[in-house]
Amino acid sequence: MTEPISIDIWSDIACPWCYIGKRNLEKGLEAVAADEDAPQVNITFHSFELSPDTPVDFDGDEIDFLAGHKGMPREQVEQMLSNVTGVAANAGLEYRFDILQHTNTVKAHELLHFAKAEGLQHEMEERLMSAYFTEGKHVGRIDDLVALAAEVGLDADRARTALESEQYLPAVRQDQAQARAYGIQGVPFFVVDGQYGISGAQPPAAFENVIRDLWAKRDEPVEA
Repeated sequence: MTEPISIDIWSDIACPWCYIGKRNLEKGLEAVAADEDAPQVNITFHSFELSPDTPVDFDGDEIDFLAGHKGMPREQVEQMLSNVTGVAANAGLEYRFDILQHTNTVKAHELLHFAKAEGLQHEMEERLMSAYFTEGKHVGRIDDLVALAAEVGLDADRARTALESEQYLPAVRQDQAQARAYGIQGVPFFVVDGQYGISGAQPPAAFENVIRDLWAKRDEPVEA
């Protein structure tokens, strides 16, 4: 059996480009899945907090947050969000910055590690990003996170216990330490086969090309 290609993704569920990058990767994977010798891929999500100092309950909208956090004029923030909304639409995502509830994401990252241990990390990642960017749901409080966990098939009581005990906080910190070791300063950041770095929400074709190239090299004979 040929070893699958590993794709490790550092992202934050509150990062608009991360959701777009996730969709573009999925489209790239759909394309290569149709190949005669379709590449096998293992994907793992890793924690990265864009704004760890954000309060759980932020008083204001996304424009308020970015204007204060980045020191940008409101008009510039509005233009930036409009641009991101357009790019997201091209990826098939309907961003709703008008109802988005900005919050701290560390608990969401803890939940993702719990979901990973239960074999449902991908489902949890998708549910959190959709809840945050398209549904205006709160993803920073334990009660809200437990409800979302139950929606993807996780045990609600066990999810609550994991979050209240901070059982997976060390795993979150380990991901963040690894990001620093790699020199990752922005997300999304994709590490392919532990050796190739792809930064940002690249188009689907970029992922297709890398995956096909690596898979083809899997079949090349090793020189003695």
